[in-house]
Formats: sequence, structure tokens, C-alpha cells
Amino acid sequence: MAKFIGKRIAMGFATLFIIITVTFFLMHAVPGNPFAKEGKMPETVYNNLQAKYGLDKPKSEQYVIYLKNLLKGDFGESMKSNAETVNEMIKRGAPVSAKLGGQAFILSMFFGVVLGAAAALYQNKAPDYFMMIIALIGISVPSFVMASLFIQFIAKGSGFLPTSGWGTFAHTILPTIALSLMPMASTARLMRSSMLEVLGQDYIKTAQSKGLKKLKVIMNHAIRNAILPVVSQMGTTLSNLLVGSFVIEKIFGIAGLGTFFVTSISNRDYTLIMGTTVFYAVVLVAILVIVDILYVVIDPRIKLTKGDK
Repeated sequence: MAKFIGKRIAMGFATLFIIITVTFFLMHAVPGNPFAKEGKMPETVYNNLQAKYGLDKPKSEQYVIYLKNLLKGDFGESMKSNAETVNEMIKRGAPVSAKLGGQAFILSMFFGVVLGAAAALYQNKAPDYFMMIIALIGISVPSFVMASLFIQFIAKGSGFLPTSGWGTFAHTILPTIALSLMPMASTARLMRSSMLEVLGQDYIKTAQSKGLKKLKVIMNHAIRNAILPVVSQMGTTLSNLLVGSFVIEKIFGIAGLGTFFVTSISNRDYTLIMGTTVFYAVVLVAILVIVDILYVVIDPRIKLTKGDK
């Protein structure tokens, strides 16, 4: 088990190194530079800016300097914001994105499991058809379309749900729902198919033949086993929520990491692009490694190879 955990962690570091390297060189390979939109400026000023951020050095040297600073936890200065460093921007935006993503994750997991299980229990009946139609809409309609519809038809008409901004719980309601609908629909469909498979197993029939109450059979045997595929999908779901929050944050005017990331790309702010990319990559890789380990721990049917033990 210790070797298995060690291998997963080592693979996580290798993945991070590849992401950092590829992102760094691809970003610098795109024509132009962060100061191209500044208009025509004196050559001396331009050269000073290039020297200040080390852009006048060879790419390989810039890369080595970036890695050394990264090991110290220093993401550098933003090339467009004089008020904050990249570390300060991440420190300010990360809690906002984490709160939005966390709420959306809890909402999508809870209702996805409940709706999927209910659809399986009422297979080919009205509740099943209704829930699957809702799930199909959730998968088919992109989150940014949902967000726009919510603003136009709910926020503007309600009078108490804000159309944009961040601060109170009311500000989080519509962005959270818009972000959670697609993963909720996917989870519901997965839970339904897994639940149907479990309900047909012999041990379920055995439990029923023993006279156990239906609710007890469902909770202790059916849902407990049917939820395992959903657990294995949690890492992917959470990563999709984090990536999907880029657009949602931008639409609702939320000052989270997603907004910083989108703005940094349009501004060609190299240090902020790298900072947000590395931060997201660390979070996503950590989640996937934890889910891999958790899945082995909670599902005894998964056998580790000799090299993993």
C-alpha cells in the first residue's frame, strides 16, 4: 500500500513538471508579448520592461529562473497589475473559487446521487422519465448558457438574487446552480445505471428474502455498492467544476481565480498565466491522487499488484 501511494504521488509530481514545462514554452511560443497592447512606447522604456521581467534572456534561462523561484513558492510579479503580486492575487481569488466550486460540488453530488437512485427505483415510471429528461437537459445545455438564462429570467425578475458580484450568500446561489447542473446530470445518469445493475444482483434478492425492510436493503446494500463508480468519478467531477468556473466567474463578475486566468490570457500576463495554471494544476493533481488512494481504501474488491503493496 505504501508503494502504491508513493507511486501515485511520484506520478503526480511528474505530471506537474510536464504541465509547467509545456505551459511555459507554449506560452512564450505564441507571437507577441505582454507589452504589445501598450501602444507605441519609447525603445528605452520597452527595453527596461523586458529587462525587469527577464524577457530579454534566452527562454531556457527564463525557464530555469522560473523553476527556482517556483520552488521557493514565488510566482513573481504580475506584468499588468502594479498593486498586487501573483501570490497576492491567488491568495485573494482562491478562496472565492474554492467556495463556488465546493458548493457546486456538494450540490451536484448530493442531488446527482439522490435523483439517480430514485430514477433506478422507479425504472420506466413517471419519476424515472422526469429525472432523465432533467439530466439530459443538464448535460446538453452548456453552463454559460444556463448562467445567461438565470441572469435574464431569474436574477432580473426576482429582485433579491444579484446578477453579478460576490459577497453575500445570495451572490453564490445562481453561479453555484449554473455550475453544478452538468456534473449533477452526469452523476445522476451514472448512479442510475449503477443502481440498476446492483438491484439485479443475487445478494439484494437474498437480503429481500430474509425479510429486511426495503429501505434498509436500499440504504445498506444497494446505494452503498452502487455509489462506488460515483466515488471514482469525484476527482474528474471536481476538476471539471474548477475548470468550468472560469466561464461562470466571468459571466457573474466574480473576482475569483477563473476571472484572473481569463484576464491574464487576454493581457498576455505571463507570470499570472503561469501562476494560475500551476495553482490549478497542483489542486487538480492532488485531488486525483487522493481519489485514487481513497478508491482503493474503500473498495476491498480492488487488489493491488505485488509491486504496489
